Amino acid sequence: MKTFRVWATVPKKVELVFNGNIFPMARDDHGWWMAEVSQATTGDSYGFILDGAGPFPDPRSPSQPEGVHKLSRLVDHDDFTWTDNNFQAPQLSSAVIYELHIGTFTPRGTFLSTIERLEHLVTLGVTHVELMPVAEFDGGHGWGYDSVDLFAPHHAYGSPADLKKLVAACHAHGLAVILDVVYNHLGPAGNYLAKFAPYFTKKFSPVWGEGINFDGADSDEVRRFFCDNALMWLRDYHFDGLRLDAVHGILDTSATHILEQLKIEVEKLAEQLGRRLVLMPESDLNDPRLLWPRERGGYGLDAQWSDDFHHALHTVLTGELTGYYSDFGKISDIAKALRGAFVYDGKYSAYRRRVHGQPAEGLQGHRFLGYLQNHDQIGNRARGERSRQLMSLGKLKIGAALVFTSPFLPLLFQGEEWGAGTPFFYFTDYQEPELAGAVREGRCREFAVFGWKPEDTADPQARETFEQSKLNWDEIAKSPHAEILGWYKKLIQLRRSEPDILDGDLKNVQAKFDEQNRWLVVERKSVSLACNFAEFPQRLPLRQGAQKILMVSEKETLIIGGFIDLPAESVAVLKSVQ
Repeated sequence: MKTFRVWATVPKKVELVFNGNIFPMARDDHGWWMAEVSQATTGDSYGFILDGAGPFPDPRSPSQPEGVHKLSRLVDHDDFTWTDNNFQAPQLSSAVIYELHIGTFTPRGTFLSTIERLEHLVTLGVTHVELMPVAEFDGGHGWGYDSVDLFAPHHAYGSPADLKKLVAACHAHGLAVILDVVYNHLGPAGNYLAKFAPYFTKKFSPVWGEGINFDGADSDEVRRFFCDNALMWLRDYHFDGLRLDAVHGILDTSATHILEQLKIEVEKLAEQLGRRLVLMPESDLNDPRLLWPRERGGYGLDAQWSDDFHHALHTVLTGELTGYYSDFGKISDIAKALRGAFVYDGKYSAYRRRVHGQPAEGLQGHRFLGYLQNHDQIGNRARGERSRQLMSLGKLKIGAALVFTSPFLPLLFQGEEWGAGTPFFYFTDYQEPELAGAVREGRCREFAVFGWKPEDTADPQARETFEQSKLNWDEIAKSPHAEILGWYKKLIQLRRSEPDILDGDLKNVQAKFDEQNRWLVVERKSVSLACNFAEFPQRLPLRQGAQKILMVSEKETLIIGGFIDLPAESVAVLKSVQ
């Protein structure tokens, strides 16, 4: 006997459609409707008729093989045989995180084809693979931040069993797996939740769609929906953590914030499973309360994406100062980010026209992710250019060195390690012409603040925009890609071998710089990083005592007394000699 349940407070009548048959459903006092069928197995189709309309997919559908508008399919998670019972994710403090997009990481763009490239990540030195969202969204390809069936892996990537095979394969290679999830909004196409119950609120609207009802009437079940979704990915798919997209788009005035509730429930699951599980929010707020322990009034999350370090790096290396980049551009910003994570820590932001953030007091560096590139900072450009297309090879090496010798958790985006020549565009595959047109217009408006013209903006709906975003793995053996890959491998190996680089104590970071002559020297206990951003060679001061060079981007680099001679746009990693 199989019991079907759905929470639906809006309709007066709900019926179950199962394998072509219609069954009446009974409602309890809390808005849950139930019906029993005598027999049901994996692959059986079902949906719900609401007041005679529909059928609609299950809000908790585990599989949508025909897309967001069709019937749901049953999945029995116990059918899969796991082989990773002894796997334990590495400590987050020692992580090297690799962000990838399933649809463009390989030519076939599937869960199973991703497995074929895991050995590359192992050889590179990656410890954690982070998947961009894989929950079901409209069309065949997209970024996944417009998902609407949050419990179902995207059909174009493969089946639920295929996703489990990918996670198991990662674990067999010693790689932990983090999944990017979106709990601040749902996509516009195939979004039927409002027909069932008050999942959304009118109190506020994030830029991406309707706000989620985390604190209004009937919000208990809404909170349960999202918490259960998080627990499902961690329990049934064996993910080792979740990246929480744009939590600044969540409004919750409850005494227990939804992020705090989520962390409490994930901690309980970790204890039950005996596994290390982490939650990593992305936030634009520069608010350390996300990471502060609950005893201090925080939410106790594990580590957060922080754009200040990226923006400081990007602007110095590229000279771009439009849009939100206008708040950055000084070498002092890099130095401040390295010492305190946030550049805007209660400081006035000209771009926002207000004071922004507060100091990351009492937090270690490994509670923040540092990166030169990520999906947003590449894809949210008119032409999807990567850092390799925006800066010289010398500056690219400086940027990578600053990331991997920083006190933060280093993250790199797919193909970054070899300076991929392929762009990474924003792409969608909406089937509704009006929605497709709105996306095109919206991108052009968004890019206007950066000075990018509509005619220079890639069409997100064009198939070629998606195809051009796929990695070209043949580049790796060619110049200069092989050289860049070698540089990244050496940096990751150095990070692993030098305890003073792995040290997350921000108090142990010292920095001196010259804004006019464009150089920076960062000291991490016994290890130093000397960076010459200038287009001319110059002599940089070192700390007192003997130094040896661990890595250098230019062979003619010399140490003379208490100074180092660096060629234009070059970097050296040094260590004090006792």
